[in-house]
Amino acid sequence: MATLDRPAAPPGAAYTPPSGTAPAAQSTVPTAYSCETGRTYRLDRLIGKGGFGEVYLATPIPADSYPAQVCVKISERMSAWLREAYFAELLGREPRALRVFDRFAVVDGTHMRYCLAMEYAEHGDLGTWLERKGPQSERFVRREIAAILQALDALHRGQALHRDLTPFNVFVCKDEQLKLGDFGIAMHQLSRRGVTADAFNPFNVPNEIAWGRVRRWQQRDDIYQIGLIAVMLLRGDITSPIRSRDVRGLPCSDQLKEVIHRCLGVRGKRYEAAGDLIAALRQRPRELRLGRIRSLAGKHLSFTGFLSRPRSEAIAAARKAGAIVQSKPGQSTDVLVRGRPNALQIAGTVGGLKLIEIRRLAARGHPVTVIGDGQFWKLVESTPLPSRETGRPVKGKPTGRDARRSAGRPAKKGGASSRRLTH
Repeated sequence: MATLDRPAAPPGAAYTPPSGTAPAAQSTVPTAYSCETGRTYRLDRLIGKGGFGEVYLATPIPADSYPAQVCVKISERMSAWLREAYFAELLGREPRALRVFDRFAVVDGTHMRYCLAMEYAEHGDLGTWLERKGPQSERFVRREIAAILQALDALHRGQALHRDLTPFNVFVCKDEQLKLGDFGIAMHQLSRRGVTADAFNPFNVPNEIAWGRVRRWQQRDDIYQIGLIAVMLLRGDITSPIRSRDVRGLPCSDQLKEVIHRCLGVRGKRYEAAGDLIAALRQRPRELRLGRIRSLAGKHLSFTGFLSRPRSEAIAAARKAGAIVQSKPGQSTDVLVRGRPNALQIAGTVGGLKLIEIRRLAARGHPVTVIGDGQFWKLVESTPLPSRETGRPVKGKPTGRDARRSAGRPAKKGGASSRRLTH
């Protein structure tokens, strides 16, 4: 096993590696030797330090097919090193996963230290880059989020979870391309139920996991973290909190607001995996066009938007027409009555919670007919009233305006109302 060479004198003094170490030129700069590839890494400058260990900007000697500069990440935690090396190998062909060139262990005095030679992100992590660059355009956000999702999709298809998608683990590389890195707590899942949520960064964790209400991390929780990263890019800020009801104020289209709201909103309605979110970012959903139905009888119905008459009146009329009124749409919903949009909806004029749910249901193969306010009132006013004896509609019995017109007409001769009562 090789050793990690460190300078024993102040900068500028000559330094000779101890006997038995890897070959390296005399230097005042520490070096690390990989017995895996036979390369020596000159650790030029410390660029990061934390609970994971240290990260150095380093020069590989000889460079051969390597870049002129790489990062060498050094840690004393073998488990995190093994995971990161393994998942980096798994994602080796993914262009938006930070590349790992070399992995090796060294002896540092009486300690073992574990090293990874990685791709150098010349612009730093996402947080550092946003401090300089500020908010990004919707076009940039769509493109780059969809790109890093390709790497996450490879993990998800391999039944693995990242669990640490924070702005400190998304890196900005050459040409300002975003790449995923730091797979130190990534883990495979044995089933769709996920893995025990025993390790996570509280910076980007869903509330239900942070508060202990949910104890299993699933792919949809990785999606939550990606939604937060999209928000940070649009705002140019990684410190301000975001709640699902704040999505309406983001500087982007209503369609992207709707996508982000699904990432951050109710856990059971989030995108279930990276592939679903990629499709949502790249394919704009079809607009909800108004359809037509002949009757409301037996239909499960819900309302959204501002109606031309009070909502209570509409509910009573729908029930009288034989419909089952639901407070919000679900799997059994047949009809959505859409009134005038509310500009303060959660994701803009076309992104109310009920409309989002209708589109989600349609994507899962459960289409719901959307009708307008005008058609709804025509349907309920033309519905025959039920007979008191049978409860069935009376054929030909006038309703609405016709009933009001006939109310003042005299009854036919011989009818029950024309007979006089005798004592």
